[in-house]
Amino acid sequence: MKESSIASCYMSPSLGTEQFIPDHCFMYLVSGSMLVYDGHKEYKIQSGDYGIGRRNHLAKYIKQPEDGAFKKIFILFQQDFLKTFKDTYGFRAEGSKTVGAIIPLAKDRLVKNFMESIIPYFNEDGVMEEQFLDIKRTELLLVLLKVNPELANVFFDFTSPEKINLEEFMNRNYRFNVSIERFAYLTGRSLSAFKRDFEKIFHTTPRHWLVQKRLEEAYHLIDKNGKKPSEIYLDLGFENFSHFSFAFKKLFGHPPTQLIGRRKIHEESKKDEA
Repeated sequence: MKESSIASCYMSPSLGTEQFIPDHCFMYLVSGSMLVYDGHKEYKIQSGDYGIGRRNHLAKYIKQPEDGAFKKIFILFQQDFLKTFKDTYGFRAEGSKTVGAIIPLAKDRLVKNFMESIIPYFNEDGVMEEQFLDIKRTELLLVLLKVNPELANVFFDFTSPEKINLEEFMNRNYRFNVSIERFAYLTGRSLSAFKRDFEKIFHTTPRHWLVQKRLEEAYHLIDKNGKKPSEIYLDLGFENFSHFSFAFKKLFGHPPTQLIGRRKIHEESKKDEA
């Protein structure tokens, strides 16, 4: 089943490759389990769990099928929809802002019953029919705000990212495979200001620093932790293995597979010495 990139409400066995969350989203895991990493911590999500992914944040997803099955319900709350909802029902953001990309929500009977009730509204492609979309999204949002009133501070905060500590942000998020323009936006800067501030801090260009930082981490994971190159290249922000292998060899003078051979020889010599 192909996952729609524009559908606002769908049920699907797949996950998108985009690691940037452009709009607030609600996700309910129907079957299987998954790991979600947001740059701060890792979340283990089981069947029946649900929560909010916050807009303007980064997150990686690793799905773990259960008996070959993995299915989620994914519902987007775009800004225009939320602004109309806010004006209609009189909600507003007040109080402190929530930190973090992922907001796990405690299980509640109202939410569970609602999620079970919407399943018949998905068509055979796993997308909710257009005539039901806003009605069901509105109903879900009312349920979520009744159970978790503090979510108003998340949903109805329409501000753009503020200028933050660039060095801290990049050292925490360099593994995410997003564009330089996206990094600039998330740190509250224009692209030109981002590049200027970046070179003042790191004394090189963003692209060069990202590649070197990811490759140095790859070297450590292979050499010290015994990881296989094929297991780590995607997690480190490389789109394909050939590009990763080429860049690794260019920096270190040998392919990553050769490093595995060196590690095995070193381990065998240590055994002989013992």
